[in-house]
Amino acid sequence: MNFTLRQLQYFSAVAEQRNFGRAAQKCNVSQPALSVQIKTLEETLGGPLFERQARDILLTPLGRDVLDYAQQVLGAASRLDQFARDHSGGHRSLSIGIIPTIAPYILPGVLAGLRTMDVSLRVQIREARTDRLLDMLRAGDIDAGVMALPSGGSELFEQPLFEDRFLLAGSAGRLQTMQRDTEALRPVDLQTTQLMLLDDGHCLTDQALEVCGQDRSSGLINMGASSLATLSRLVAEGFGLTLMPELAAQAEIGAVRGLSLKRFGAPQPFRTVGLVRRISTRGEDWFDSLAGVIRAVGTDIVSATRT
Repeated sequence: MNFTLRQLQYFSAVAEQRNFGRAAQKCNVSQPALSVQIKTLEETLGGPLFERQARDILLTPLGRDVLDYAQQVLGAASRLDQFARDHSGGHRSLSIGIIPTIAPYILPGVLAGLRTMDVSLRVQIREARTDRLLDMLRAGDIDAGVMALPSGGSELFEQPLFEDRFLLAGSAGRLQTMQRDTEALRPVDLQTTQLMLLDDGHCLTDQALEVCGQDRSSGLINMGASSLATLSRLVAEGFGLTLMPELAAQAEIGAVRGLSLKRFGAPQPFRTVGLVRRISTRGEDWFDSLAGVIRAVGTDIVSATRT
């Protein structure tokens, strides 16, 4: 092998920062030293990796191909380093990704459950939207991801955990103007001008649009909030209505004054919360144990909203 991990790290940093100076700062090295290593890597691989413009740095076609391999190699090296440190200290580590519309409501219980099972277990949490979690899962940056199913990855194994139903959330005044017969209330009855949803990129927005029979071309829908906490406060003040997962219901009702919830008629809309791993990850009991903890915590939370 005629290249080094350090060269790949420098190359990946420049590709990410699109600037040699910022990349050098991130790598804690001088810019000339970083440039020399990049030049050596280009000579080894037989061509330029970057197209150097006046105000930007772009990847060449060769650079794009090399970046994929570099990220895989660096990911594997990072996992090996973590394993060596854990093994030498008698510890195991687990990296879990989780989407923002699930993380704040389920993490405390899940982490407590994992700690009870194995006090030596080191857990790293990465919170990100579904697309980013899938990228990290495929790259080996995380071991498993907690998200709404289906994930859409054919190379991934999905374990359904529990059903998280949607409630209608808004101010008491707005909800009183809705269908008084709860059994007849349907998501498709909602007017587009009433709906407030999370901004693009959140899978919860796509799910909400689907159950309401709408799509992104419905321009009257407000899709600008960045979190359920923000949405809760807006609709509680009467600015609109939104769909609230049961998983978040108790926490948001307790935190937001004036927020009211109403159930839809049967069949109630829902999302399936699940745990996802790579198919190539086999023979590990940690996945089943993790799934059991998340299922128990999640089921307890959503069941509490149905009593």
